Amino acid sequence: METKSNSFLMEEPVGRLMGKYAVPCIISLLVGALYNIVDQIFIANASYLGSYGNAANTVVFPLTVIALAIAVMVGDGCCAFVSLSLGRNKPEDAGRSMGNSILLTVLFSVVLCVVYLAFSKQIIAMFGGTVNEETFRHSKEYFFWISLGIPFYMFGQAMNPVIRADGSPKYAMASTLAGAVVNIILDPVFIFVFRWGMMGAAVATVLGQVVTAVLAIWYLIHAKTVRFSREDFRLKGEVVGKTLSLGICSFLSQISLVAAMAAINNMIRKYGAIDSVFGQEQYAQIPMAVVGIVMKFFQIVISIVVGMAAGCIPIVGYNMGAGASRRVKELFTKLLLSEAVVGVLALVIVEFFPVGLIGIFGAANESSYYTDFAVRAFRIYLCMVVFACVNKAAFIFLQAMGKAYASTMLSMVREIVFGVGFAILLPMFYGLDGVLYSMPVSDILTFIISVIVILSTYKQLEGSTAEMILEFRG
Repeated sequence: METKSNSFLMEEPVGRLMGKYAVPCIISLLVGALYNIVDQIFIANASYLGSYGNAANTVVFPLTVIALAIAVMVGDGCCAFVSLSLGRNKPEDAGRSMGNSILLTVLFSVVLCVVYLAFSKQIIAMFGGTVNEETFRHSKEYFFWISLGIPFYMFGQAMNPVIRADGSPKYAMASTLAGAVVNIILDPVFIFVFRWGMMGAAVATVLGQVVTAVLAIWYLIHAKTVRFSREDFRLKGEVVGKTLSLGICSFLSQISLVAAMAAINNMIRKYGAIDSVFGQEQYAQIPMAVVGIVMKFFQIVISIVVGMAAGCIPIVGYNMGAGASRRVKELFTKLLLSEAVVGVLALVIVEFFPVGLIGIFGAANESSYYTDFAVRAFRIYLCMVVFACVNKAAFIFLQAMGKAYASTMLSMVREIVFGVGFAILLPMFYGLDGVLYSMPVSDILTFIISVIVILSTYKQLEGSTAEMILEFRG
């Protein structure tokens, strides 16, 4: 196995490295997010689909996040493992992790695809798809075709961080961008020209995912830092365990988000049914469609936030592996400040321009109830988005430092304890608005805990460097 030095990760200025790695990662994640968002925009602006199609998209969205959760567990875990191995000058370990990760991704994706196809009706109902008959019909159609593309989607998403860890963040970005461009081109053709409806949106998405997966395969054959051997493609418990343990936080942060979305969707269905307006059959799908749109905007923001943090994983891993804790601290500070700025910009947009945002998603074709609820949803649901950005950055950075337990616990508390808990509790007192309040309340409480953990991490980086590095290397 041959290797090339990644020592520049410990030599170049931290700010320059952030730009070099974070920007391509941000673009990759934004492009990945655009798959579902572009579908929803075209669906919303197709008069024969409208809010029913939007609601169906919202129902299926968490199910794609489950696939993403598994993919990023393997991919981010491998990325951290590879970066750490190269920092220790052990390229053979990097190759084993990459080979095992490829096999795991294929195995997990095929199993998930089969489960989705076998239990589609039950799964759709579990995520609120029974709000009305038309929404359920659209959900089934969209979900079937999306499920067929799961293996391609998961492979492309899992290999993206692996390609970054190999030293090619721009290629990782380009491969994802190519797939998204295919989706953007085909969506209007299939939806408006061929009038394939939800099937058209899904097929366009899957074809884009196929392109990304094929480009990932091409890169792995020509990997820059690692040269594979047959031995690398034999599953080994130690390698698999280390890879998955490093990626478990990424998995839990995504899968716990699915639990929160499932709770929110079901609370919307339950309390929307007793609302004076949305309890009417013709308006029943509006709250779910609207909250889905708000989540999509939030996904754009979080893609930037996660991209900035995840782009730093190879830098953090290499410097921690090499014992350069001062650079790690400097990187952490710059990252947190940058994430806060992103949050402030997002807050300004949602508080002052909600009508413009909702207009992108077909508000002109809907009743005034649609726009009114959307404006309220944007302003309430995302009013603490600054805290949300800082929280997410802290989770990922701690993971990259090897503090998997702290990172995992923070993520679980945010999404399961607070996210699910308040989504269920607050609607009992505030109805549909209670669903919207669950987000800011959760972010405020999580931020308080995050600050405590962040300050503790700073002290460790300053005072107990030797112990921390030994713990990370173990």
